[in-house]
Amino acid sequence: MSGVTRKLWRFPGGIHLEGHKAISTGQPIAEAAIPKELVIPLQQHIGAAAKPLVRVGDTVLKGQMIAQAEGQVSAPLHASSSGTVIAIEERAVPHPSGLNAPCIVIETDGHDTWCELTPHPEFKQLEPQELRNLIRDAGIVGLGGAGFPSFIKLNPGGHIAIDTLLLNGAECEPYISCDDMLMRERADEVIRGARIMRHALQARKCLIGIEDNKPEAIAALRQAVTGLGEKEIEIVVVPTLYPTGGEKQLIKVVTGREVPSQGLPLEVGIVVHNVATAATVYRAIERGEPLISRIVTITGEGAGKAQNMEVRIGTPIHTLLEQSGGSRGDYQLVMGGPMMGFALNSEALPTIKTTNCLLLATEADLPPRPAASPCIRCGECARICPAQLLPQQLYWHSRAKEFDKVQDYHLFDCIECGCCAFVCPSNLPLVQFYRYAKTEIWAQEREKRAADRARERHDFRAFRKEREKEEKAAKHKARAQAVKQESSEDSKKAAIQAAMERAKAKREQNDTAPQNTDNLTPEQQKMIAEVDARRAARVETGGGKEENEER
Repeated sequence: MSGVTRKLWRFPGGIHLEGHKAISTGQPIAEAAIPKELVIPLQQHIGAAAKPLVRVGDTVLKGQMIAQAEGQVSAPLHASSSGTVIAIEERAVPHPSGLNAPCIVIETDGHDTWCELTPHPEFKQLEPQELRNLIRDAGIVGLGGAGFPSFIKLNPGGHIAIDTLLLNGAECEPYISCDDMLMRERADEVIRGARIMRHALQARKCLIGIEDNKPEAIAALRQAVTGLGEKEIEIVVVPTLYPTGGEKQLIKVVTGREVPSQGLPLEVGIVVHNVATAATVYRAIERGEPLISRIVTITGEGAGKAQNMEVRIGTPIHTLLEQSGGSRGDYQLVMGGPMMGFALNSEALPTIKTTNCLLLATEADLPPRPAASPCIRCGECARICPAQLLPQQLYWHSRAKEFDKVQDYHLFDCIECGCCAFVCPSNLPLVQFYRYAKTEIWAQEREKRAADRARERHDFRAFRKEREKEEKAAKHKARAQAVKQESSEDSKKAAIQAAMERAKAKREQNDTAPQNTDNLTPEQQKMIAEVDARRAARVETGGGKEENEER
C-alpha cells in the first residue's frame, strides 16, 4: 500500500519554518561511549515516579530492572550499562522547573554486560494483553517528547474498537532530526514495531505520517514495507507545515477526522504513537531489550559537531558534547527544539527517555526577542493557531489570573506549539502565560482535591465520633437496664426468701410440742390418748391426712 495516493486534509493555521535539519543529518548515527557514571531519574515519564528495586552497593547488569512502576500510570527503569549502584539521592534533572529529583546513580564498569534477555520473536502467538505487559515491563514511554507510558495507549479498553494505528514520523520542529535518521537507517525496526503494536491494538491498519522534507526516510520506509510484505501498513507523505507533528493535527491531515475538544484520538478510532516508540517496541519484544537508550540530536551553531547519537539513558550531557567536538562560542543549551523546548541550566544534567534533542543555540539560532509591547489586537495569533483558539483572549485572562474564564476559551486544547508567539508583532511571551495558567489551574485542582479529601476525613471523623458517642450511650443504657433488671431480680429473690423464711417459721411454730398439758384429769388424758391412737392408726393405713389437716 506504500504507493497508494491518499487524499489529505489540512488543519487550520500553522506556519512554515526553516528546518535547519541538514546540519545534523550529514553522517550516520554515532554510538555514544559508555560514561563513567549514569544518573537515572526515577521519574522520566508522565505519571508516578518509579520505585527503586536496588540499594547502594548493589551490582547491576545492563538491561536489569532497577526501579519498578508505581501505580497504574508509571513505567519501570532499567540499568543502561553494567556497574555498581553508588547512590540513590536527589540530583538535578532536566526539567523546566530546574528542581532536583530522586535518582539512581550507577558507576559503570566498562564491560557493558547484559542481563539475561527473553525475546519473543513469534509475537503473533501472544495475546494482546501479554504484549502490553511485556511493553510495560520494558519501560517504554512515548519518545516523541510527552513520555506517556506506551502500554496504556495500547490498551484502549474492550468497549472501544480501534480502526487505525497512526505512527507519527512528521518531526516538524526545526533542528530535530533523530526520527528522520532512525527512519533512514532502521526503517525495518519501525515497520516491525508497527506490526507488533497493531497486533496489540487489534487495529485494522497502520498509517505512518511523514513530512515531505524527508525523502531518504520515505524511501527507506517504503522499501521496508515492501521487503516485509506488509499490506496493512501505508506510508503517508504530508506537506511540511509546523505543527503537523501535533497529534490532533496529524490525524486531521492524514484521515480528515477531528478529535473533540479535550478529547482523545481513540474517540475517533485512532491511536497515535511515535516512530521511535515503534522501533523500541520491536527491540523489546523480538529482542527482549528494555528501553535503555535512544537517539539524540546534537545540533545548533554552538555544537562542535552536529550529529545524531545513540545515547544510554542517564548519560551526562557534558560527556555527549565532548564526544561531539565540544562547543563553540556563546550558546544557550535547550532540550528539544526552538519552538517547544526549554532551556537547561547545566551540562551536568543527565539525558532521559524524553531527551530527543540538545540544541546549542547561539544568537544565530535563537535571536534575542525584542522587549514585549502592548497587544495591538491584530489577530495574527488567532489566524495561525492550529487548534482554532483565541490566543489573545487566553493571554488577557491568563495575565489577569481569571482562570475560570481562560478555561471557557479552551486553554487545555492549546498544544503550546508557539505559533502565536512566533508571529506576534508585540513579541508577547504568549506560551509562557498559557503554561502559567495551566500550572495554576492544576495547582488549584490539587488543592481542591486535597481540601476535598481533608473535608471527607473531617466529616468521617465527626461521623465516627458521633457513632462512637451513640455506641457508648447505648452501652451505658444497656448496662443500666442490666443493673436495673438485676436489682429487680434481687428484690424478687429477697421477697421469695422472706416468704420462705416466714413459712418455715410458721411450720416450726406448728411443729412445737402441745402446750397446757400439765395437771390434766385422768379423763382428759384418756381422751388425748384415744385421739393419738386414732391418729397413729390412720397414719399407718394412709387415711390420717384429713384428720391431720382438720387438727
